[in-house]
Order: sequence, then C-alpha cells, then structure tokens
Amino acid sequence: MANSNCVQQNGWGGNWTEQKLDCFESYVRAYLTIMNVYRDKYHWKLIYFDGFAGCGSRTEEETTQEVESLYNLFGDELVDKQELSVYQGAAERVVRLEEEMRGFDFYYFIDLYEENCTKLELKLADYPTKGYKLFRPGDANIQIQLLAAALERDRHFKSLVLLDPFGMQLDWSGIQAIAGKSVDLWILVPSGMVINRLLKKNGELLHPEKLVKFFGMSEEDIKKWFYVHREETTLFGDVKDVVIKKSKPIELIAELFVNRLGELFPYVTPEPLVMRNRNNVPIFHFICASFSPTAVKIAQQIINKRNR
Repeated sequence: MANSNCVQQNGWGGNWTEQKLDCFESYVRAYLTIMNVYRDKYHWKLIYFDGFAGCGSRTEEETTQEVESLYNLFGDELVDKQELSVYQGAAERVVRLEEEMRGFDFYYFIDLYEENCTKLELKLADYPTKGYKLFRPGDANIQIQLLAAALERDRHFKSLVLLDPFGMQLDWSGIQAIAGKSVDLWILVPSGMVINRLLKKNGELLHPEKLVKFFGMSEEDIKKWFYVHREETTLFGDVKDVVIKKSKPIELIAELFVNRLGELFPYVTPEPLVMRNRNNVPIFHFICASFSPTAVKIAQQIINKRNR
C-alpha cells in the first residue's frame, strides 16, 4: 500500500497543496456519503473526472520545465517554484477513499502527456478499487466534451469534476459543455499566480487569446472589467485619456469567474477557497459550482472552515 504521506515525500507538497487537497477530499467524502444513499434506488452510476491529473508526483525537473513555460507566458516575470506546488495531487486521495466507503463506478484521469498517465496508473495500482480506473492521454478540453456527451446520453450518470489546470490550459467551452448536466464542478483558478500577471497596469493584455478562451469573454469585455479610463491634464495643459488598472485585481478575477460560473450553474460558492503566498497575496481561488443547492452549501461550509 502506498504511503498516505506520498505528497510530502515526493517533494512538491506545501501548505497550499494540503489546503486544496484537504478541502477537496472533505467534499468528496460528503458527496459519496449522500450519493451512496440514493445511487442503487435510482440506478445512478458515479463518475469521477480529473481533467488535469498529472503523474501523481512532482520532480525538480518537472517544476523547472513549468517555470520555463510560465516564463514564456510572462516574459521577465519571476515565478516562485513553491507556488507551483498547488497543482495536481488529488488522484491518490480520491481513490484511497474506497478503503473506507463505496467509491465511484468510474475514475477518469486525463493528462495531456501519455507518460504522465502511465506514471499515474502505476502509482494508483497500489489502490485497488471496485470502480474502473481509466487513464486517457489528450487535451482535457476535448475529453470534457466527451464527458458532456456521455452525461447527455445517459441521465443515470452523475459526475464529480475536478479541473485543476496548469496555467491557462482550460477553455471556457469545456465548462459550457458540462453545464446543464448532472455535474458537481470544482475548479482551481490561477488568479494571482497567472491571470493577474497577464493584466498589465497600462491596460495591455498579455496573450489576450488565452484570457478570451479562459473567461469565455471578448477582449473588450475583459478590459472593461479590469480597467477604467480617466482624463489627466499634462504639464502643457493637454487632456489625455489614461487607462488605469482597478484596485484589488486578484479579487476581481475571482469575482468575475464566480459570476461567469453563475451564468451556467444556478449555485456557485460565493466565497472561494483562497490560497495565499508567503507575502499573503492571493495566488489561487478554488471554486465549486453545481445544480444542487445542498452541494454548494456543503462546499461553502468546508471552504469557510479553511478561509478563517
């Protein structure tokens, strides 16, 4: 049996990682407890879908590669390697729950790289499950569309979806696809870690195409949310229009994403789980959305205990 402290032993765990995983595991426990009461009566089949599962561990080499990837995104912005530790790691926690309770009928673990899927499959082999474990290499945005189609074909399927994308890999179209289906969604938004760095103070958007896909909004609407215009008089008496970035942009990022989710799901946690760096700056927001008011009520209670 794999050691339950695997996250720390692999060298990439941290306070943020544990905060996120503890929150999510608490929710999965509550989800399964409730669903297990009714699943046989209504012939439900439960699906766990992890769209960005990774390989289950993080090496120094992999972290260095990710820093280089973000460097290409930001230019000369520095990225704290420790902040990267929050990505990935839920797979082991979720399958391990079958040691004490009835789990999912299907576990889908998606990662862009086949090598990561292979490593994760080997890692999770230490945890026998009654549910089928499936490892699919490929673009999570495509796999989400396939999940949506399966949920549409058979209304007996119920899915808990975790979207824990590295950087800006997630497209809003994937979230749209699963809206209206029997889905409880948890999504990690890299608010301060990535998105705020793409919103320059002078009104310029770095990689606007990524922001457009992530928020599902036009470039113009994104700018309206994060910037204001004001007139300033120069030393020579000329009046010019100046673009100013709004205050507390990271909080505005979280607010915008909650609002956007609220356009697709009737219930969204109004106060996401906030993860802060060593300088107390928010770097991630963890949000739950569902068509069940009970689901979001439970999620918000779990979040509130950790946001204190």
